[in-house]
Amino acid sequence: MQQDYYKEYYDLERRHWWFTAREKIITNYIQKLIKDKKLGTKGLKILNIGCGPGRSSQYLAEFGEVVSVEYDKYCCEFASEKTGLQIINASITDLPFEEKSFDLVCAFDVIEHVEDDQLAVSEMKRVVKDNGIIFITIPAFMSLWSHHDVINHHFRRYKLPQIDALFNKAADGKKLFTSYFNFFLFPPIYAVRTISNWIKSGKNRPGSGSDFETFKPGIMNKLLYRLMLSESKFLNGNIKLPFGVSLMYIWNKN
Repeated sequence: MQQDYYKEYYDLERRHWWFTAREKIITNYIQKLIKDKKLGTKGLKILNIGCGPGRSSQYLAEFGEVVSVEYDKYCCEFASEKTGLQIINASITDLPFEEKSFDLVCAFDVIEHVEDDQLAVSEMKRVVKDNGIIFITIPAFMSLWSHHDVINHHFRRYKLPQIDALFNKAADGKKLFTSYFNFFLFPPIYAVRTISNWIKSGKNRPGSGSDFETFKPGIMNKLLYRLMLSESKFLNGNIKLPFGVSLMYIWNKN
């Protein structure tokens, strides 16, 4: 990402409807994993890869001891200064940890930033404990590709079969659950991005130029948050949504 984007990102992670709804969807599902005895109830060792400006590490701390990793050195320094977190400057493709070190390995909207996504998945598998969980989220569908993806330095967006292929290269675990999410808002987002690509409006936005630049606090932000968060009831009931702007994938190591 561009350096000025991290400063914007810090506030966006804590106020924007997409980030705050995703946060609740993630934490609700981790609580479900604990309730279903897929994870322990306390003392979890958690690895948070690509922690960015730090909000994800803060909310994961509810479930155990969090080790935070971020690839961009500037972001490490910025997030550490803002949050007080100790953040390790390292890459998902070369994690500085021993095998089987963590109960829960998280990478929320990270592997789309990595050219060698297969190596990224292999490294996550290496450092998660036996019977441990890998929990990732990623952007879905190349048909949604826009200036927002360019600004965020994405290599790709995914469909479910692509993620299955990354995780199923070896018979070393099993998929627990996967689903698209941000389902209800997919049609308007698809329409807006299609039009934006056609008129090339993304390049004319202020700041970094991402889709998040359209954020405005107020009633609309609250309504969009509620609409996206409502999907958590389906996901926690193991009801898979057929498409969405994003995809969640939960994998269990043998």
